[in-house]
Amino acid sequence: MISPAQPASLQQLAQFGTMDESGTIKKAWENSCYNKMEFAIKEDATMFEAVQQFSAYKVGALVVTNEAGDLTGLISERDYVKKIALLGRTSKETKIKDVYTTKANLITATTDDSVDSCMSMMMTKGVRHLPILEGNKVVGIVSIKDLVKTVFQDKEETIKALSDFALGKSGTSM
Repeated sequence: MISPAQPASLQQLAQFGTMDESGTIKKAWENSCYNKMEFAIKEDATMFEAVQQFSAYKVGALVVTNEAGDLTGLISERDYVKKIALLGRTSKETKIKDVYTTKANLITATTDDSVDSCMSMMMTKGVRHLPILEGNKVVGIVSIKDLVKTVFQDKEETIKALSDFALGKSGTSM
């Protein structure tokens, strides 16, 4: 057992995987491909433009905004399949605002939310993409894949740190 006199980092390592959460959503966002691209599209754009972005960036969803840049919803590849392809509509003629998931039906996260709480929310609601808000401003989006990668990376780092500690490589003595 690690005593209260041990460095905070060792206490945190000892608690990981119990009651501790794996960090904020901001960490997952910083490591996400969505952090390196234009993740939003205007609601007046066509589905064809959205599909082009999906393909160019190898992503499955985009945040939808109005002219002022405010979040109005989310558009996904599934929206394309269910609301365009299966209904015989054409992507070049269909506006995003006619087929996207509106803000009223959307779940969002804040930059302070934990990865664990976001994963739980996404699993409960059955969604794969989560817009991130700071106040009322959209600052990012993450996928469930991004969150799984973050949890996996955290666990790998914890295992390495504990292994180093057990082998006396941590530079901290008991």
